[in-house]
Amino acid sequence: MVAAGRFAPGHLGELTQLVPFEMVDDALRRTGAVQSRVRLLPSRVVVYLLLAGCLFAELGYGQVWHRLTAGLHGLAVAAPTASALRQARQRLGVAPLRALFDLLRGPAATTAAGAVSWRGLLVCAVDGTLMSVADSAANLTTFVKQRCNHGAGGYPTVRVLALVACGTRSVIDAVFGPASTGETGYAARLAGSLRPGMLLLADRNFAAADLLARLAAGGADLLVRCKSGRRLPVRARYRDGSYLSQLGSLPVRVVEAEISIVTSAGARTGTYRLVTTLLDHRRYPAGELITLYHQRWEIETVYLELKSTILGGRVLRARTPTGIDQEIYALLVTYQVLRTAMVDATDSVPGLDPDRASFTIALHTARDQVIQAASIIADTIIDLVGAIGRRILTALMPDRRVRTKPRIVKRAISKYNARGPDIDRTTYKATIEINILDTGP
Repeated sequence: MVAAGRFAPGHLGELTQLVPFEMVDDALRRTGAVQSRVRLLPSRVVVYLLLAGCLFAELGYGQVWHRLTAGLHGLAVAAPTASALRQARQRLGVAPLRALFDLLRGPAATTAAGAVSWRGLLVCAVDGTLMSVADSAANLTTFVKQRCNHGAGGYPTVRVLALVACGTRSVIDAVFGPASTGETGYAARLAGSLRPGMLLLADRNFAAADLLARLAAGGADLLVRCKSGRRLPVRARYRDGSYLSQLGSLPVRVVEAEISIVTSAGARTGTYRLVTTLLDHRRYPAGELITLYHQRWEIETVYLELKSTILGGRVLRARTPTGIDQEIYALLVTYQVLRTAMVDATDSVPGLDPDRASFTIALHTARDQVIQAASIIADTIIDLVGAIGRRILTALMPDRRVRTKPRIVKRAISKYNARGPDIDRTTYKATIEINILDTGP
């Protein structure tokens, strides 16, 4: 079943059940974006067009339209021109997509508490990435090209900073803007999404005293890597090798450890220093904190899925800054509903870790459902798993292996391919040994 009349092409296949008509209409009403008259392309249809555009990132919006209408057999559907599709996106603006993201963002609900939390705390991570945007005159008024060894990069870039739940890799919040502002400049804008009961993991770029104090002000706890050369006073020592210290106005506990990684490719040893607001060394042992910190890499997988799996290394389509904002919110919404469908699937099997679900399979099955215009409206008998979930469960991934090194991937720069680092799983087994260092200044 599809919507009636000119609203029929407005769907996302089976994912429409996670982004229903009522939700989209509410976002349009609250942002004043409902059309004054029913046009060839109603506002609701344009929202779904933008979301479907993220599922088919390699296609222009005209080809995306053909996929939205391919399964609407027997219905008289419009055949808008590329110009009409562009004008419809411009009329819609950014606000409805931002409102839709606000409705959908947050940690995915799951019964696999052990996979998403540690000692009663929801494990989260924050980090940033760069995305390339179209090299247009309008975009260059806001976004800059990155400097490299041979001058400026091929495309201007936008910086995206996300807060994610590590266990399900769902997006709790995200901010973005010109890459001329650094990660720490955007991080404070995520402080409002941190709550008591969260444990935030971050790398050493975020270990600025003022920033950490602001992130901790909402009640969330922090576990952040800190540069080993930084002077931290010793206020008290604990039996597990950690010690109490002070970072600006924030009381912290410091854990220093020597970590050895042994693989078939050899062995490597390094020193980690972590600071945390979890001051109780009995309840939160130093060795467990060091092991837990490895989950920070889950956010790198999120960016891999956004930039490589969904976008395929392509630049964002939009040729204006407003269009870029609209496209990124659509990308975040699409990613979030895919993640929700994946967690719904794994949650149907007691004890199954959400890690076992394949994002690639979820994406391609969702694309098939759009083309078929399948399961747009739920039947009277609710199918919590659906076609996407069943496909995921028949092709579960193996248990996670230890990630120890960057993987080389390709992304587009100008008309050539350049090789740059990204993070992925290793192809071999690894053993990690942790030795807590009983040291201090």
